[in-house]
Amino acid sequence: MQTTLYSVDDRIATITLNRPERLNAFTDEMEAELIELFDRIDADDDVRVVIITGAGRGFCAGMDVSDAGDAFVAWRTSSTAPTGTQFDVAGDDLPRRRDGGGRVVLRMFECRKPIIAAINGAAVGVGATMILAADLRLASTNAKFGYVFNQRGVIPESCSSWFLPRLVGMQTALEWVFTGRIFDATAAFSSGLLRSVHPADELIGAATELAREIAENTSPVSTALARQLLWRMQGAEHPMVAHHAESLGINLRGVSADGQEGFASFVERRPARFADSVAHGLPDLFAGFPAPAFDPAALEDAQD
Repeated sequence: MQTTLYSVDDRIATITLNRPERLNAFTDEMEAELIELFDRIDADDDVRVVIITGAGRGFCAGMDVSDAGDAFVAWRTSSTAPTGTQFDVAGDDLPRRRDGGGRVVLRMFECRKPIIAAINGAAVGVGATMILAADLRLASTNAKFGYVFNQRGVIPESCSSWFLPRLVGMQTALEWVFTGRIFDATAAFSSGLLRSVHPADELIGAATELAREIAENTSPVSTALARQLLWRMQGAEHPMVAHHAESLGINLRGVSADGQEGFASFVERRPARFADSVAHGLPDLFAGFPAPAFDPAALEDAQD
């Protein structure tokens, strides 16, 4: 890993964005590494919770725009683009490119483990949109946020047009995006973007304490399914969709080893010892609701 650090301790994985000299600005390499790390996390039953944070004084200052005005031309033609992210469109003299932040966020959305963002400093651009796919967001009093895309002549990315209004409401989302203003952790907390705000030297401790509460007290499989239910049902057209998935899940989990252990430990007044595997035994509650595939042809048709 060239742009990230990764460690696992006491069933908690920590991903650290590690380009402190650039305030952890987002690059092609970081995109690929983050996706690889979430693949690793899902395959590892020793990991029950994920914390993502930044090295140094920033969380992520957005896309690395070292080439200034040529940044997006360089991005579209980059030789470091992850495999499968570039595609051609008839009549365009440059290849097209899937949004890298969007690929990371979609992988986070599919993650089987709860994700806690510990936002230690500036989170701007893709740094501010990446955190939206975390389940819980804690920030340092030093943190700053900005959905600055309109000020740069581009548009919001990383699937933020789906996530942001769901988290803070449409009016707040529109105001933040329209103005592109930078705002502090107090404003982010009062708007519902953050779960809590902490002194800088207490942030990781608070995130770890929360992660440990999840890791020590809950069934990893049940947590993985609950995470997907709550996120996916945000887009469901009727509560019956939730009823179908929940009916299947409660039947399967009720007779599982974890289900039996959960109730037995409650009756016996002892800590539960959950053994079901997320990596190898996660039921599919959403077989009737497959995720859409990315389709470059649809983009070409839309342009025409």
